[in-house]
Amino acid sequence: MSKDDASSYSEVIVGVDALHALVVSIWQAAGSAPREATLVADHLVEASRSGHDSHGVGMIPRYIRACREGELKLNAHAQLVRDAGAVLTVEGGRGFGQVIAFEAMQHGIERAKQLGICAVGLRNAHHIGRIGHWAEQCARAGLVSFHFVNVAGDPLVAPFGGIDRRFGTNPFCAAFPREGRAPLVLDFATSAVAAGKVRVAFNKGIETPAGALIDVDGRPTRDPGALFSEGQHGALLAFGGAVAGHKGSGLAAMCEIFAGALSGGFTSRTETIVTSNAIVNCMLSVIIDPAAFDAPNKDKEADAFVDWLKATRRVEGVDEVLLPGEREEAIRRERTAKGIPVDLTSWTQIIDAARAAGMTDAAIAKFEAR
Repeated sequence: MSKDDASSYSEVIVGVDALHALVVSIWQAAGSAPREATLVADHLVEASRSGHDSHGVGMIPRYIRACREGELKLNAHAQLVRDAGAVLTVEGGRGFGQVIAFEAMQHGIERAKQLGICAVGLRNAHHIGRIGHWAEQCARAGLVSFHFVNVAGDPLVAPFGGIDRRFGTNPFCAAFPREGRAPLVLDFATSAVAAGKVRVAFNKGIETPAGALIDVDGRPTRDPGALFSEGQHGALLAFGGAVAGHKGSGLAAMCEIFAGALSGGFTSRTETIVTSNAIVNCMLSVIIDPAAFDAPNKDKEADAFVDWLKATRRVEGVDEVLLPGEREEAIRRERTAKGIPVDLTSWTQIIDAARAAGMTDAAIAKFEAR
């Protein structure tokens, strides 16, 4: 069987509610207040439900390790360190990104509704996860947003034309709300694939897509061990490949500067390398109230474009041209109905993390049996 054949690994299927309850239990056992445990579970389970397993519940083992190292600070909150009206600076203090980013977006949403626009510089939060989650939070409030993120001190990606790791997977995200319908949400890592997707492939024992990885000497490889096996120091490539990789590399560099430098956080270089299990994110978010523009026909124009886009002739084998966010919506519907698949290696790691957090075997057994 091919190494990239999804049928070649074992998995468990867990119901959405059961998985959410497990994640809440893990973090309450670790010491999180109920509200924090719930926000973390909301985010991680929603990422998995949306098909972004790289940013979902499989992150729990690393979070537990970071917590035990003292690098992830439980029960911390976003600190507003500078208020310049339409520009807010928020300090994360290595608190749970799922809490810090939520609170930072709350500040930004409130201010954007007052002034029409708000730029939020969030710095030094622990991993803020799937960036689309924060764009969706803004969209639910009826606001447009775009977000530049760096993974500070954790370079995994080689710049276009280079071999060595120089920046993180540095996501970019933008969202446009639509009344009565799911928002348009564009959310992607500036690397060819997210690092978490390589971790998932490593756990499954399957290969990564061609053109995503190089080994330590710069040779193309599909072995996820090039990134995750101990002693190996390969790198991800920026999106765009050999022809257009300069675009992904350039956007990644701007994410590094906008998020890491402009927020007052830090950028990746030799002196700032994070050697623990911590994942540090900084994010520049620009949140806009569409009502602030003189655009009474914005929804009509957006819908007309969407209809025109979808009416294109399609290449053979393509049933529908998808808009940003539609793939995630389809996966959400499927996984809500059928449950969330978790590869057996990741599931074992999650259960081990639950024990490390302080859950009893009896409590864990309630979830293992499902």
